[in-house]
Amino acid sequence: MSNEIYEVPPSARGHLPVKLLYVTKAKYDKDWHSTNHTHHFTEILYITKGKGTFIFSKKEIPVKEHDLIVINPNAEHTEKSGVDHPLEYIALGIQGLAFSSPDDPGLEVTFFNYKQEQNVYLFYLQQLIEEVENQKEDYELLIQNILEILLLKMMRKKAFTLEETSTKKISKDVAFIKNYIKQYFREEINLDTLAEVGHINKYYLAHSFKKAFGVSPIEYLIQTRIRESKILLETTNYPISNISTITGFSSQSFFAQSFKRVTNLSPSQYRNAKNSNKSKTRKSKSNK
Repeated sequence: MSNEIYEVPPSARGHLPVKLLYVTKAKYDKDWHSTNHTHHFTEILYITKGKGTFIFSKKEIPVKEHDLIVINPNAEHTEKSGVDHPLEYIALGIQGLAFSSPDDPGLEVTFFNYKQEQNVYLFYLQQLIEEVENQKEDYELLIQNILEILLLKMMRKKAFTLEETSTKKISKDVAFIKNYIKQYFREEINLDTLAEVGHINKYYLAHSFKKAFGVSPIEYLIQTRIRESKILLETTNYPISNISTITGFSSQSFFAQSFKRVTNLSPSQYRNAKNSNKSKTRKSKSNK
Protein backbone atom coordinates (compact mmCIF):
# COMPACT_ATOMS: atom_id res chain seq x y z
CA MET A 1 0.00 0.00 0.00
CA SER A 2 1.37 3.39 -0.96
CA ASN A 3 0.37 6.63 0.63
CA GLU A 4 1.23 10.06 -0.75
CA ILE A 5 0.82 13.17 1.36
CA TYR A 6 0.72 16.60 -0.26
CA GLU A 7 1.51 19.48 2.03
CA VAL A 8 -0.46 22.64 1.35
CA PRO A 9 1.51 25.87 1.91
CA PRO A 10 -0.18 29.06 3.13
CA SER A 11 -1.69 31.17 0.35
CA ALA A 12 0.48 34.06 -0.76
CA ARG A 13 -2.56 35.96 -2.04
CA GLY A 14 -5.08 35.73 0.77
CA HIS A 15 -8.80 36.27 0.28
CA LEU A 16 -9.99 38.49 -2.55
CA PRO A 17 -11.52 41.79 -1.35
CA VAL A 18 -14.80 41.16 -3.17
CA LYS A 19 -18.47 41.22 -2.26
CA LEU A 20 -21.29 39.63 -4.25
CA LEU A 21 -24.05 42.23 -4.63
CA TYR A 22 -26.51 40.10 -6.58
CA VAL A 23 -27.03 36.98 -8.66
CA THR A 24 -29.80 36.94 -11.23
CA LYS A 25 -31.14 34.86 -14.10
CA ALA A 26 -32.54 36.89 -17.01
CA LYS A 27 -34.50 35.97 -20.12
CA TYR A 28 -35.49 38.34 -22.91
CA ASP A 29 -39.10 38.59 -24.05
CA LYS A 30 -40.86 40.63 -26.76
CA ASP A 31 -41.56 43.56 -24.41
CA TRP A 32 -37.91 44.10 -23.50
CA HIS A 33 -36.23 47.31 -24.71
CA SER A 34 -32.45 47.53 -24.35
CA THR A 35 -31.24 50.73 -22.71
CA ASN A 36 -27.65 51.80 -22.12
CA HIS A 37 -26.71 51.82 -18.45
CA THR A 38 -23.73 51.71 -16.10
CA HIS A 39 -22.88 50.22 -12.70
CA HIS A 40 -20.46 51.49 -10.06
CA PHE A 41 -19.38 47.86 -9.62
CA THR A 42 -18.15 45.06 -11.90
CA GLU A 43 -20.75 42.92 -13.65
CA ILE A 44 -20.23 39.45 -15.13
CA LEU A 45 -22.70 37.99 -17.64
CA TYR A 46 -22.66 34.31 -18.62
CA ILE A 47 -24.91 33.55 -21.58
CA THR A 48 -26.66 30.23 -21.02
CA LYS A 49 -28.83 30.26 -24.15
CA GLY A 50 -29.59 32.24 -27.30
CA LYS A 51 -27.80 34.82 -29.43
CA GLY A 52 -27.59 38.60 -29.55
CA THR A 53 -25.22 41.55 -29.42
CA PHE A 54 -23.43 43.37 -26.61
CA ILE A 55 -23.13 47.13 -27.09
CA PHE A 56 -20.51 49.43 -25.53
CA SER A 57 -18.35 52.36 -26.65
CA LYS A 58 -20.28 52.54 -29.96
CA LYS A 59 -19.34 48.90 -30.69
CA GLU A 60 -21.74 45.99 -31.26
CA ILE A 61 -20.16 42.61 -30.51
CA PRO A 62 -22.04 39.39 -31.41
CA VAL A 63 -22.53 37.11 -28.38
CA LYS A 64 -23.75 33.53 -28.07
CA GLU A 65 -24.19 30.61 -25.71
CA HIS A 66 -21.33 30.12 -23.20
CA ASP A 67 -19.86 33.57 -23.81
CA LEU A 68 -18.76 35.27 -20.60
CA ILE A 69 -18.68 39.07 -20.55
CA VAL A 70 -16.85 41.08 -17.89
CA ILE A 71 -18.02 44.70 -17.58
CA ASN A 72 -15.82 46.99 -15.49
CA PRO A 73 -17.30 49.71 -13.25
CA ASN A 74 -18.78 52.78 -14.99
CA ALA A 75 -18.65 51.20 -18.48
CA GLU A 76 -21.80 52.19 -20.38
CA HIS A 77 -23.36 49.15 -22.03
CA THR A 78 -26.48 47.22 -22.95
CA GLU A 79 -27.49 43.90 -24.50
CA LYS A 80 -29.75 43.16 -27.47
CA SER A 81 -31.34 39.78 -27.97
CA GLY A 82 -31.74 37.99 -31.26
CA VAL A 83 -35.38 37.64 -32.35
CA ASP A 84 -35.27 33.94 -33.18
CA HIS A 85 -32.92 32.92 -30.36
CA PRO A 86 -33.78 34.96 -27.21
CA LEU A 87 -30.90 35.60 -24.86
CA GLU A 88 -30.81 33.96 -21.45
CA TYR A 89 -28.00 34.68 -19.04
CA ILE A 90 -26.79 34.63 -15.45
CA ALA A 91 -25.51 37.96 -14.11
CA LEU A 92 -23.29 38.67 -11.10
CA GLY A 93 -22.76 42.10 -9.55
CA ILE A 94 -19.38 42.20 -7.80
CA GLN A 95 -18.13 45.04 -5.62
CA GLY A 96 -14.50 45.63 -4.76
CA LEU A 97 -12.55 44.64 -7.85
CA ALA A 98 -12.16 45.53 -11.52
CA PHE A 99 -10.50 43.51 -14.28
CA SER A 100 -7.36 44.71 -16.04
CA SER A 101 -4.95 43.37 -18.63
CA PRO A 102 -1.22 44.03 -19.11
CA ASP A 103 -1.88 44.54 -22.83
CA ASP A 104 -4.84 46.90 -22.32
CA PRO A 105 -4.90 48.48 -18.83
CA GLY A 106 -7.84 50.73 -19.72
CA LEU A 107 -10.17 48.02 -20.96
CA GLU A 108 -13.87 48.43 -20.13
CA VAL A 109 -15.37 45.15 -21.36
CA THR A 110 -13.75 41.74 -21.91
CA PHE A 111 -15.19 38.73 -23.76
CA PHE A 112 -14.42 35.04 -23.27
CA ASN A 113 -16.03 31.82 -24.42
CA TYR A 114 -16.18 28.90 -22.01
CA LYS A 115 -17.88 26.32 -24.20
CA GLN A 116 -15.09 23.80 -23.55
CA GLU A 117 -15.18 24.47 -19.80
CA GLN A 118 -18.93 25.10 -19.49
CA ASN A 119 -19.48 22.36 -16.89
CA VAL A 120 -16.98 23.98 -14.51
CA TYR A 121 -18.24 27.56 -14.73
CA LEU A 122 -21.93 26.71 -14.89
CA PHE A 123 -21.51 24.52 -11.81
CA TYR A 124 -20.25 27.44 -9.71
CA LEU A 125 -22.80 29.87 -11.15
CA GLN A 126 -25.64 27.45 -10.41
CA GLN A 127 -24.29 26.95 -6.90
CA LEU A 128 -24.41 30.71 -6.32
CA ILE A 129 -28.02 30.87 -7.52
CA GLU A 130 -29.02 27.88 -5.38
CA GLU A 131 -27.45 29.33 -2.22
CA VAL A 132 -29.04 32.76 -2.71
CA GLU A 133 -32.46 31.27 -3.47
CA ASN A 134 -32.50 28.87 -0.50
CA GLN A 135 -30.59 31.03 2.01
CA LYS A 136 -29.72 28.15 4.30
CA GLU A 137 -27.43 28.48 7.31
CA ASP A 138 -24.11 30.25 6.57
CA TYR A 139 -25.07 30.79 2.91
CA GLU A 140 -23.34 34.21 2.96
CA LEU A 141 -20.02 32.54 3.75
CA LEU A 142 -20.58 29.90 1.07
CA ILE A 143 -21.37 32.39 -1.71
CA GLN A 144 -18.28 34.42 -0.79
CA ASN A 145 -16.07 31.33 -1.12
CA ILE A 146 -17.77 30.15 -4.32
CA LEU A 147 -17.32 33.61 -5.86
CA GLU A 148 -13.61 33.63 -5.00
CA ILE A 149 -13.14 30.16 -6.52
CA LEU A 150 -14.90 31.27 -9.71
CA LEU A 151 -12.77 34.41 -10.02
CA LEU A 152 -9.52 32.60 -9.30
CA LYS A 153 -10.29 29.95 -11.93
CA MET A 154 -10.98 32.71 -14.45
CA MET A 155 -7.70 34.43 -13.59
CA ARG A 156 -5.80 31.15 -13.91
CA LYS A 157 -7.29 30.47 -17.34
CA LYS A 158 -6.97 33.90 -18.92
CA ALA A 159 -4.32 36.61 -19.03
CA PHE A 160 -5.92 39.23 -16.85
CA THR A 161 -5.60 40.41 -13.28
CA LEU A 162 -7.80 42.07 -10.68
CA GLU A 163 -7.33 45.52 -9.24
CA GLU A 164 -9.09 47.29 -6.40
CA THR A 165 -11.80 49.62 -7.67
CA SER A 166 -10.73 52.34 -5.26
CA THR A 167 -8.15 53.27 -7.91
CA LYS A 168 -10.91 54.25 -10.36
CA LYS A 169 -11.06 57.96 -11.16
CA ILE A 170 -14.84 58.33 -11.29
CA SER A 171 -16.31 58.65 -7.81
CA LYS A 172 -18.83 56.12 -6.56
CA ASP A 173 -21.35 58.89 -5.83
CA VAL A 174 -21.30 60.26 -9.39
CA ALA A 175 -21.42 56.76 -10.88
CA PHE A 176 -24.45 56.01 -8.69
CA ILE A 177 -26.28 59.08 -10.04
CA LYS A 178 -25.50 58.08 -13.63
CA ASN A 179 -26.85 54.60 -13.02
CA TYR A 180 -29.90 56.03 -11.22
CA ILE A 181 -30.72 58.12 -14.30
CA LYS A 182 -30.40 55.01 -16.48
CA GLN A 183 -32.84 53.09 -14.32
CA TYR A 184 -35.42 55.79 -13.54
CA PHE A 185 -35.29 58.15 -16.54
CA ARG A 186 -39.02 57.57 -17.19
CA GLU A 187 -39.90 59.22 -13.89
CA GLU A 188 -40.04 62.93 -13.06
CA ILE A 189 -36.44 63.88 -12.28
CA ASN A 190 -34.66 67.18 -11.68
CA LEU A 191 -31.35 68.19 -10.12
CA ASP A 192 -32.91 68.41 -6.65
CA THR A 193 -34.25 64.85 -7.03
CA LEU A 194 -30.81 63.51 -7.98
CA ALA A 195 -29.09 65.36 -5.15
CA GLU A 196 -31.60 63.95 -2.67
CA VAL A 197 -31.32 60.31 -3.76
CA GLY A 198 -27.52 60.54 -3.87
CA HIS A 199 -27.26 62.51 -0.58
CA ILE A 200 -25.05 65.01 -2.41
CA ASN A 201 -25.06 68.80 -2.57
CA LYS A 202 -26.68 69.64 -5.91
CA TYR A 203 -24.02 72.18 -6.89
CA TYR A 204 -21.24 69.70 -6.13
CA LEU A 205 -23.18 67.05 -8.06
CA ALA A 206 -23.58 69.26 -11.14
CA HIS A 207 -19.87 70.14 -11.13
CA SER A 208 -18.60 66.59 -10.46
CA PHE A 209 -20.94 64.95 -12.98
CA LYS A 210 -19.95 67.29 -15.80
CA LYS A 211 -16.27 66.88 -14.96
CA ALA A 212 -16.61 63.07 -15.07
CA PHE A 213 -18.89 62.66 -18.10
CA GLY A 214 -18.69 65.91 -20.07
CA VAL A 215 -22.38 66.85 -19.72
CA SER A 216 -24.63 68.02 -16.91
CA PRO A 217 -26.84 65.46 -15.10
CA ILE A 218 -29.99 66.91 -16.72
CA GLU A 219 -28.47 66.87 -20.20
CA TYR A 220 -27.47 63.26 -19.60
CA LEU A 221 -31.07 62.54 -18.55
CA ILE A 222 -32.37 64.05 -21.80
CA GLN A 223 -29.86 62.07 -23.88
CA THR A 224 -30.91 58.87 -22.12
CA ARG A 225 -34.57 59.57 -22.85
CA ILE A 226 -33.76 60.33 -26.49
CA ARG A 227 -31.88 57.02 -26.86
CA GLU A 228 -34.86 55.10 -25.53
CA SER A 229 -37.28 57.05 -27.74
CA LYS A 230 -35.18 56.12 -30.80
CA ILE A 231 -35.64 52.43 -29.98
CA LEU A 232 -39.40 52.88 -29.61
CA LEU A 233 -39.65 54.88 -32.84
CA GLU A 234 -37.76 52.15 -34.70
CA THR A 235 -39.38 49.08 -33.18
CA THR A 236 -42.99 50.04 -32.37
CA ASN A 237 -45.97 51.80 -33.91
CA TYR A 238 -46.70 53.80 -30.77
CA PRO A 239 -47.93 57.35 -31.42
CA ILE A 240 -45.25 59.97 -30.84
CA SER A 241 -47.31 61.47 -28.00
CA ASN A 242 -47.22 58.09 -26.22
CA ILE A 243 -43.47 57.73 -26.74
CA SER A 244 -43.01 61.18 -25.28
CA THR A 245 -44.85 60.11 -22.12
CA ILE A 246 -43.23 56.66 -21.88
CA THR A 247 -39.72 58.12 -21.98
CA GLY A 248 -40.42 60.69 -19.27
CA PHE A 249 -40.75 63.98 -21.17
CA SER A 250 -43.08 66.51 -19.57
CA SER A 251 -44.73 67.39 -22.88
CA GLN A 252 -44.72 66.35 -26.53
CA SER A 253 -43.45 69.76 -27.60
CA PHE A 254 -40.45 69.54 -25.26
CA PHE A 255 -39.80 66.01 -26.51
CA ALA A 256 -39.86 67.17 -30.15
CA GLN A 257 -37.62 70.14 -29.35
CA SER A 258 -35.09 68.01 -27.44
CA PHE A 259 -35.12 65.23 -30.04
CA LYS A 260 -34.39 67.64 -32.89
CA ARG A 261 -31.62 69.35 -30.94
CA VAL A 262 -29.87 66.01 -30.36
CA THR A 263 -30.53 64.29 -33.72
CA ASN A 264 -31.22 67.19 -36.14
CA LEU A 265 -34.47 65.40 -37.04
CA SER A 266 -37.99 65.53 -35.70
CA PRO A 267 -39.30 62.25 -34.17
CA SER A 268 -41.53 61.64 -37.22
CA GLN A 269 -38.66 62.33 -39.64
CA TYR A 270 -36.45 59.90 -37.71
CA ARG A 271 -39.12 57.17 -37.79
CA ASN A 272 -39.78 57.68 -41.52
CA ALA A 273 -36.05 57.53 -42.30
CA LYS A 274 -35.61 54.29 -40.37
CA ASN A 275 -38.69 52.69 -41.96
CA SER A 276 -37.43 53.70 -45.39
CA ASN A 277 -34.04 52.10 -44.73
CA LYS A 278 -35.74 48.88 -43.57
CA SER A 279 -37.84 48.75 -46.74
CA LYS A 280 -34.78 49.21 -48.93
CA THR A 281 -32.95 46.45 -47.06
CA ARG A 282 -35.85 44.03 -47.46
CA LYS A 283 -36.14 44.78 -51.20
CA SER A 284 -32.43 44.31 -51.66
CA LYS A 285 -32.54 40.90 -49.94
CA SER A 286 -35.59 39.78 -51.94
CA ASN A 287 -33.86 40.67 -55.24
CA LYS A 288 -30.83 38.52 -54.48
